[in-house]
Amino acid sequence: MDSIFLKNITLDGKQVDILVKDGKIAKITRAGGSTPLTNHGSTPSRSLSGVEGLSGVEGLIIDCTGKTAMPGFVNAHTHAAMSLMRGIGEDMVLHDWLDHIWRIESHLDRPFVYSATKVANLEMIKTGTTSFNDMYWHSRMAMKATEETGLRGLFSYTCLDNFDPEITARQKDECATMYEMVKDNLGRQQFAVSIHAVYTVSEPMILWATEFARKRGLRIHIHLCETRREVKDCKAAHGGLSPVEYFDSLGILGPDVIAAHSLWLSEKDVEILGRRGVNCVHNINSNLKLASGYRFLYKELKDAGANVCLGTDGCASSNNLDMLEAMKTAAIVEKAWRDDPTVLPLNELLNMVTINGGKALGLKTGKIEEGWDADIQIIDTDSTFFLSPAPFLANFIYSAHSDCISSLIAGGRLVMRDRKVQGEEDILEGGRQSLETIVNQL
Repeated sequence: MDSIFLKNITLDGKQVDILVKDGKIAKITRAGGSTPLTNHGSTPSRSLSGVEGLSGVEGLIIDCTGKTAMPGFVNAHTHAAMSLMRGIGEDMVLHDWLDHIWRIESHLDRPFVYSATKVANLEMIKTGTTSFNDMYWHSRMAMKATEETGLRGLFSYTCLDNFDPEITARQKDECATMYEMVKDNLGRQQFAVSIHAVYTVSEPMILWATEFARKRGLRIHIHLCETRREVKDCKAAHGGLSPVEYFDSLGILGPDVIAAHSLWLSEKDVEILGRRGVNCVHNINSNLKLASGYRFLYKELKDAGANVCLGTDGCASSNNLDMLEAMKTAAIVEKAWRDDPTVLPLNELLNMVTINGGKALGLKTGKIEEGWDADIQIIDTDSTFFLSPAPFLANFIYSAHSDCISSLIAGGRLVMRDRKVQGEEDILEGGRQSLETIVNQL
């Protein structure tokens, strides 16, 4: 299909028509400014010759009367294949939880990751996410699953050697091999390198992974300052340096680094992260649930120059991939602990999950403007949640639920129409079958 034409949709309070072509937002015009169309959305592919300036173009016409356009969400940190592991490690602190999860993960295989990532993609589609940043095993299977479902992702080889030189050598070879296998086929899906955390990766591996990534223009994905224990143990092991100071002393931090959590930070840490232009990802629901912390320094990081984003983390700790829920929780917790209802205003909250997330992943997404990537949520406002004189964003973020998202365009592909996703039943059945891989390990 050459194009998608969204007819009579609300954008920033105005009625417009939006043309999506070749993955981009090609044209936005005043609604009704083009020749009237008939049979809106009734034919999967038809000529748009009746639309001003679109002679000879074939595409899908969707009547969006009564609906609102919003940019698609970017989930800046998750572990997608954990979609089949939700609820298996409840009521545990992080380090006990990790031991439990790692034992189960030792039994996972490529088919499991493929199926579980498809389940995650289905959930993200249903909740308005169009792109995501993933850290997990068997990344090629996750890339394949995501390409088939139509979303876009950043998938990394995860370096986690547990300070074992034999594992270090093996993972170097695996990372290089995986990159060679995928580098010529990258398009909608991207490849990165993950350094799991300061407490799981040796210094030689950290340095090698960083050099490997930067020589190839790849992004670097890390967990950073997630818990007080992580900071305490790092200072004990590295002459009083915090994880931020330690990574910075090695030359790791920069605008190509996506740092998940970034929670337990000193003033010096914040200054370093800002000066280096690091992409810091808040994962509020996971942090709250594991009692890792809640005092995320949004304002300080933003003012220092860091690019602040939002993520869900994996379903084994956050239990879902719903970015709308994460937005609301992030805002109300930030307001509460600061005793200041003015922090994290609506427009900045939206930026965290759109433009900022896109910047972290290297995507031109997050705005519905001509020339930007066509990542568009179509919101159905025909419900009690939008019966209010309040601004649309207030009702969308604080009142509505993600089931108000009726359709979704990801990178120019229509991946959901009227809450229906192609192959949904098969994805769910595949997930049910894959659960057998881990059910005996619980």
